[in-house]
Amino acid sequence: MYKHILIPTDGSELAERAVAQGLALARKLEARVTLIQVIQPVRASAGESVQLRGTLEEYEREERGQVDQWLAQAATRAADAGVPCEAVTAVNVQPYEAIVAAANERGCDLIAIASHGRSGLSAMLLGSVTQKVLAHSDLPVLVYR
Repeated sequence: MYKHILIPTDGSELAERAVAQGLALARKLEARVTLIQVIQPVRASAGESVQLRGTLEEYEREERGQVDQWLAQAATRAADAGVPCEAVTAVNVQPYEAIVAAANERGCDLIAIASHGRSGLSAMLLGSVTQKVLAHSDLPVLVYR
């Protein structure tokens, strides 16, 4: 069965429930877990002011701090459940690319990810990281709703 599960999180309530369920599954399977959070960089164009660039840099620092906090909390939950865990952060404009790459690079055999369940126009306009992971990963993907 599965021995190494990648669990992406974005810190949302739904993603945190998927983390909890993914950890429970890993515990039952005696699998290890890699938690990943992807930061999407925000870049100022060449013509933007120095003040805007400073604001964007501050935003990225704040976001990285929040990501580190979420991952640390999830890693603590994994440790409390007795699940071996590694927590990683990736930076990519396309989160699905970072998720699929991390799963492949780390030798994961399952991706357990949350889906907000959007459909219709909202799914088309907003896109879905989960749908893109499903479309681009060769690994099995377990979707939590």
